[in-house]
Amino acid sequence: MWIPIQINENSAEPLYHQIETQLKSLIISGVITEGTLLPSIREFAGELKCSVITVRRVYQDLENEGLLRTRQGTGTFVSHVGEGTMEGYKRETVRKALESAVEVGLSVQCSETELAELFMEIVKDKYKAQE
Repeated sequence: MWIPIQINENSAEPLYHQIETQLKSLIISGVITEGTLLPSIREFAGELKCSVITVRRVYQDLENEGLLRTRQGTGTFVSHVGEGTMEGYKRETVRKALESAVEVGLSVQCSETELAELFMEIVKDKYKAQE
């Protein structure tokens, strides 16, 4: 199975974190569904052109979070993700992104009102574009 993960080698964000964040989003959004067999660690590392250690860390982290499960001799599968868990992850992911955006706004002296107006403008533009 091919997994659509984009790695930005110029990013300050560590490679394992880029992979983990994207894989987690694909699972939580339902793009990769429960029971899906993921590529072996070696295979995935080859596809992503990164080390086996990096992919092993991603799989272990996501297994610790309950998103993946590994069966000896069979492989790594996507676990059942409950609706409440999905909502929690979704909320946490968006919250982190918004916190980063607010920090950037504060660093360039945007007021609370300016940030709120800009946020609403972006939300409206994005939703219109999806119609």
